[in-house]
Parts: sequence; structure tokens; C-alpha cells
Amino acid sequence: MIGSRIAVIIEEIGQSYQSTILSGINQGAKEFGLNIAAFTSFSGDMDNPRHDMGEFNIFSLSDFKDFDGAILLTNTLSYKPVVNDIIERIKRAGIPTVSIDNDIKGFYYIGSDNFSAMRSITEHMINVHGFTRFAYISGPGGNPESSERLAGFCTALEEKGLEISDGAIFYGDFRPPSGKIAVEHFLEELPELPQAIICANDVMAASAIAALRANGYSVPDDIAVTGFDNTYNTHNYLVELTSVDRPLELSGLLACQMLYNHLNKIPQDRKLLLNMTPHFTESCGCSHNALSDVTELKELNFRNYTNFENVQIYMAVLNRMSTQLLACNSFDDYICTLKKAASEIRPDEFYFCLCDNWNIESAIDTSMTLDGVDNSVPMAYTDEVTIPIAYVNGHFIHCDKLKSKKVFPPPAKNGKAGKLYYITPLHFGERCLGYMIIRSSRLELQNIMFETFVINVCNSLENMRKLMCLEYAVKRLGNLYVQDTFSGIYNRNGFVHATNDIYHECIEKQHEIMLMFIDLDGLKNINDTFGHSTGDKAICCIADVLRESCCSGEIFCRFGGDEFIVFGADYTQEMADDLNAVIQNNIKHINDSAIYPFTLSASAGFVIATPKVGKDIFYFVTEADKKMYNEKRKKKHSQYLKS
Repeated sequence: MIGSRIAVIIEEIGQSYQSTILSGINQGAKEFGLNIAAFTSFSGDMDNPRHDMGEFNIFSLSDFKDFDGAILLTNTLSYKPVVNDIIERIKRAGIPTVSIDNDIKGFYYIGSDNFSAMRSITEHMINVHGFTRFAYISGPGGNPESSERLAGFCTALEEKGLEISDGAIFYGDFRPPSGKIAVEHFLEELPELPQAIICANDVMAASAIAALRANGYSVPDDIAVTGFDNTYNTHNYLVELTSVDRPLELSGLLACQMLYNHLNKIPQDRKLLLNMTPHFTESCGCSHNALSDVTELKELNFRNYTNFENVQIYMAVLNRMSTQLLACNSFDDYICTLKKAASEIRPDEFYFCLCDNWNIESAIDTSMTLDGVDNSVPMAYTDEVTIPIAYVNGHFIHCDKLKSKKVFPPPAKNGKAGKLYYITPLHFGERCLGYMIIRSSRLELQNIMFETFVINVCNSLENMRKLMCLEYAVKRLGNLYVQDTFSGIYNRNGFVHATNDIYHECIEKQHEIMLMFIDLDGLKNINDTFGHSTGDKAICCIADVLRESCCSGEIFCRFGGDEFIVFGADYTQEMADDLNAVIQNNIKHINDSAIYPFTLSASAGFVIATPKVGKDIFYFVTEADKKMYNEKRKKKHSQYLKS
């Protein structure tokens, strides 16, 4: 089926094992007309569980029922609950699935005989070089490949009657730092140095060799070292690395073929085991197998120089992008800057998808879980995402909102089959912000620089979110300063701020002003009879009356307690009389509605005057207050309550 959609689950695509398999998947996508969606995360390196939570969230994004098949590299995921959830969801979706290097019941399986390959390389060290004292650098204990390789190593020793202490086995994580840490552990803890260090992969072996040299030991003269996977060119080091060559690229290609066969009902076996070939050279002492072709060395040197030059160019782009994004002061500015950065790396397609609540202002909450996670932080994808950036074949296009479970905007479903997309999470800690989709680029995607690109975007997006929340908080604080939180209209500070410029303009142009003072009648009686909560409603009713009555640019506020003031610029006696009549009429409407148990009443007094320099606005407030008091005395209001 041409154009079938295949989900790939993989972590740490910058590692040589993953990137080599992805190269094969990319070939398979083109050869068999499959469209690949590689959901990938970058966890583990940060030593930050909250960061890892945000990374792993990308695997919960998709509904696997929307895919025609899946390829799993669950051995690259370090967190077992995430792996179990992925497997369960795929089984519920009922789609054909190929698992690479981890045999899962009910799925197709492509693997290698790790046990026999590691036993073979260990036997070589014993039989050919005569070593009897070993140390071993393993991958994670729960990793199936790691366990098989360790078992092959231990079996080879047992068959020769050799023993190894627990302290001589170090459990790493398949990453370079493990090799260095393991060597330091061996040098400090082992009573006698090993003659050979067997490593579960090449990157740990290369790091171990560097650590040994840093401590004054020569490889292989003092200590021999072997790797596994042959993912690094064996000639990239001063000492060529003995390793096991395995067809990783072929694994990716064959995974695509297995899905193609299944979808097209072509018979095939469920399991496929690929051959592995040990390659013995300098690091174990087989110096006769070392490279001597100067031409090949020159070509290798040129490739390494080219890679270094590309890294320099790309890092300059990433550093410039990072500083420009962090300097943005608005979201529009941020999106504009990110568009420039996206076009500079020249992807075939790029989609920037944000959760609806990405910029929500989380409350400062003290209700943390035991592991320190803030319950108020959005940790899941919203039902819909917005797409502020959609870049397709050199052009920015508009995309509407999208159901997040669909993952891909409509433009990504167009064009030829055989495409490989990378989907990475946008997050900060466990806070879910959205996701990015990218296909092909000037920037190497199966490279540590792509991880740097993603991290830069995530960090700058969180910086923008916090800036927007800060602006919102400042605005809210400003409102608290000028707004009466009880009634929702201006308080005294807000009134002064709002009238200041207008008042001084009236002084300058000698325009008349109006200042009205309004006092709620009978508040004490209302409070005593119905309670203070009902009295509070009466105060808010006056605020509502002023909102409805002041329609000609008047400025009004709650002056304090049950007192209100209204200011009008360029005002006349007639206008003031009309306003007072409107206010009293609106009060009557409230009473006629019979909503409240009290009869609302207010006394008002106003002054019309031409302000002069030296008299502030509160001089007229005092004069209006006197007028209001005179009006109140005229009233015969022995009772303001409904009978």
C-alpha cells in the first residue's frame, strides 16, 4: 500500500545506534512508499526527571489507530512504564508492528544474536590473546540487548573456568560518559587491573580508551579494550577499535519491508535474525589488521574535517537563533524570529504546533506531589493545537487549528510518498507546550545539533510564556492599584489617575467641570435587617447604576464605603441635572424589578465650576459632598426597607 502511514517510536536519535537504524528506515520509506512519523525524545542526558517527563509525553500524542503500522525501538527508551504504555496502546490499535532488537510477543521482530557475538569476541580475547583478568562495561540492566551481551560474556568466561567479581562489572547507559566513569571505578575499586575491558557498545569503549590514556595507560599494551555495534568508523581513533559489525541500517530497511509485506499480504516469518561479524584490530592487540592505506586515511581525515566545519556552521546558526529568540519581547516578535530561523535551516516542511493552553498562567500552588510535581502545570496535550508556523517547500502557509491526536496538518498529507518526519515535544520540565514536526533539513536531524535546536526552541518558548505571564501579572497588579476589587469600578487611586490629564486640560483651557458626590441611603438599616452581605449587594447596585448611567465620557469611582463620585469635563448645569435624573431613574428600575429585599436609594449633590491652578480635584469633591449632604437632609427617609 503506497503512502501507508507508519509510526516510529525511538529515543536519542543523536546516538550512532539510533541514527544508523533511522538511515535504514529512511531508505525503506522511499523504497516501499511509506510515510514515516518518527516520534522521538531526548531524555537521560539532562539528569532531570521533570525534563524527562516532558520528553516522554510526545509518545502519548498520537492515536495509533490513525496509523497503518509501527516500528518500535523500545530498547532505546529508559523508562519502563512509558514502554509498557506504548506497547499496550499499539496492541489496542491492532496495527502491524515491527520491534527492532526487542522480541515482543505478537509483534514482528528483527534482531541479532547478541549472545553469540559477545561470546565470540570474549573467546577471541581468551584464546588468541591469552587474557584471564577481565572487566566489563554493560548497558542498562533491564535492556534486553544489554542482558544478552552480558550473558554471552559471562558464558564465555564460565566455559573457560574463569571468574569475574561483581565489582568488575559496571552498568552504564550506552552513552559515552559511562565508559569514563567505569574506568575510574575499575582503577579505584579493583585490587588488580584487568588485562582487558569488554564494552557493550562502541561509544562506551571509545570513552574508556580515552579515560585509560588520561590515566597513563596504553591501549592495548597495558589494557586491551573491545566495543560492540561498529557504529563508529574503527579508524576514527589513534587506536583502531575492535568491535562487532552488525547491520543496523539493514534492520531499519527490513523493518519497512516487513510492514510493506504485511500490508500487501505477502507471506513472511515473524522473526528475522541478522548475522553479526566480529572485527578484530588494534585495541585488542590484533595490530596486523590495522589500516595501512594512506589514501583511506586521507579520505577519513577529510570527512572528519568536513563534519567539523559543518558543526561550526550549524552551531553559529543555533547560537544566533538562541540569542535572537531570547531577545523577543512579544509573541508576534517570537514567531517572526522563529520563522527566520526555520527558513535558515531550510527544511522541506516545518510545523510549529502549540497547545491551546501553552501560555496559561499557572497559579502559584503549594500542593505538590511527593516527587515535586506541581499539580497546576498542564502536563498533557490539549484536544486542539494552533499552528502559528507552517513552512512547506520554501513557503509559509496558513493552517487552521488541528485535533492534536491527528498530529499532522493537512499539507503534510499531500505530495509524494516516502517521507520521513520527526515529531519532537515542546515543553519545559513537565509543562506541555506543544510539539514540532520537521522533515529534511540543512541541519542534520540525526545529530546532537538537532537536539540543541529543539532545546533552544523549548527554552525560548518557555521564556516567552513567562514574559507574557509576567505582563499579565503586572497588568493585574495595576488593576488592583486602580480598581475597587469589591465593586469592579475605579477606586480612589484609579479615579485620580484617570482624571489627572483631563482635569489639568480643563484648567489650561478654562473648561467647566462637574463633580458629583453620591451617597447610598440607609445602608446601616439594610445591614442590620438583612445582614452585611445584602448591604454589600446594595453598594454594588450603585456601581452598576453608574456603569449604565455614565455614557458621555464621565469618570466615576467608589470613593469609600457607600460613597461614590462622578467627574465630567466640559460640563454644564443642564448635563449634570440630566445625569442625576438618569441615575435616579435607573435606581427606580432596580426597585421596580423587586429582585432585592431592600429599597435602593441614594442622595446626590454636584458642583459645576471652572478649575483654577492651585485647586486640586478634591476641593470640588468636598464642595459636592456638602451639596449631597444638604439633599440628604431634605429627604424624609425614616425607612429604606420594603414593607
